[in-house]
Amino acid sequence: MGHAAGVSVRRVVSGGQTGADRAALDAARHVGLPYGGWCPRGGRAEDLPRPPGLLAAYPGLRECPSAAEETRTERNVRDSDATLVVSLRDPSRSSGTTLTRQVAERLGRPLLVAQAHDTTAMTQWLIGLDDGLTLNIAGPRESEEPGLYAAAFPVLCEVLRKHAD
Repeated sequence: MGHAAGVSVRRVVSGGQTGADRAALDAARHVGLPYGGWCPRGGRAEDLPRPPGLLAAYPGLRECPSAAEETRTERNVRDSDATLVVSLRDPSRSSGTTLTRQVAERLGRPLLVAQAHDTTAMTQWLIGLDDGLTLNIAGPRESEEPGLYAAAFPVLCEVLRKHAD
């Protein structure tokens, strides 16, 4: 698959929560990229509260030993080369998204916070990163930003298709 300016994404990592995370996993699968990431114990998400939860639909995810969502967030940032936060409005209203930003900054990982429709910002940022990267994609859950999945999915498909390894 061709990719823009020699920069390629070889894998997408996400925690699987509704909204931005789920759009990222579905976009990766749609364009044929490997996906992974950590999810809370039991595969819990706001729409899948009981085991196996996310693990049934996304067998590439790994279950954290803890049900704490903070553990999932920390591990996904740690295990990736860069983090893209996708949002419709103000992502600072989401405590999980704020934690994602803080962890990325603490670990010195490249971070972009982009509006869900801004393919240009995402593409320009990716071009500045190392080739063959594992990209963590995160953002607010659907209950915090209704409509985020529907807005982010087609954009992430376009961006990942352009940069798929």
